[in-house]
Amino acid sequence: MLCETCRVRVLVGLSGGVDSSVAAAMLLEEGHDVVAATMKLWGGSGDSGCCSVGDVDDARRVAARLGIDHHVFNFSEEFEQSVVVPYAKAHALGRTPNPCIECNRHLKFRRFLDRAVRLGFDAVATGHHARIANHGPDSLPRLLRGRDAAKDQSYVLSMLTVRELSKVLLPVGELTKPEVRSRAAALSLQTAAKPDSQEVCFIAAGPGQGPRERFLAERIELHPGRIVDHATGSVVGTVPAVELVTVGQRRGLGASASGPRYALEIDAASATVMVGSQDDLLTETVELIQRTWVQGPLPVGAVVLAQASAHGRPRPVTLTETGVRYLDGPGRRVAPGQTIALYTGDEVVGSGIAA
Repeated sequence: MLCETCRVRVLVGLSGGVDSSVAAAMLLEEGHDVVAATMKLWGGSGDSGCCSVGDVDDARRVAARLGIDHHVFNFSEEFEQSVVVPYAKAHALGRTPNPCIECNRHLKFRRFLDRAVRLGFDAVATGHHARIANHGPDSLPRLLRGRDAAKDQSYVLSMLTVRELSKVLLPVGELTKPEVRSRAAALSLQTAAKPDSQEVCFIAAGPGQGPRERFLAERIELHPGRIVDHATGSVVGTVPAVELVTVGQRRGLGASASGPRYALEIDAASATVMVGSQDDLLTETVELIQRTWVQGPLPVGAVVLAQASAHGRPRPVTLTETGVRYLDGPGRRVAPGQTIALYTGDEVVGSGIAA
């Protein structure tokens, strides 16, 4: 566990965005020994989102402005094998993966952290909008929502455990986004007005077919599929690529006399999309795999809040042997492959992936 008042040697993951830029500046102001490193994760045709060539240049300029050393770690091979390949394979199976969470799991808080420890750093820091608290009866680090609810990123960090959190600093978690930009502007940082990254970093927009379809078509075979009505079992339409359909999707699936159809299940092996009404989309339970716990597993029957997307509405659930059960009525099905973060109040206690 880090000493909250000690001067420590910190390796900051400088992404080239405003949040990590201000995180580095705050640590310097606190008197820490700060070095910056940018992870070069992707070098393909989609080199446009976070971790792009332009972001590396921005990070270098920020480091120069702050007067700290800057390095670039080439993790592109690990990123390909741990994030990109599983992303494509998941779509081939009819699942909807979350590559940003897997990047955090495998690269930003494992590979990067391991490198930092080997180089003699006491901690790593990022610009994520979340907080770490070390107080409590057991003094173990706790992961909390960021102070700015609109920018909270605790969901994408919900797979972290005390192993990582004990060596992680999240300086901007106590700030709102306007406060972050104000600090960056006051320091004349290159990134002060830079827009936030919105898209999957390795999928670039371009002419013609949709970027996700174009990217996946280069890596997996896309198959036309049939749309089958849940109630009648009859074929009611087709989709150009079953691998591109997501559970809960409505667009492109047509409508019936009772209203729009929603994707309920995707069977990639038989190239079938099962559709039904909005009521058919509801479920009482969600099965979870790859469950992780921040401090340790909670018992079956424990009541927590479940959040199924980065800014989704948390809902009360009880933990079951295999997942969670909604307590306030049925909820929409969660697409297989998506993460569900578990909270008690503002504290992340664990997460799992929808089966």
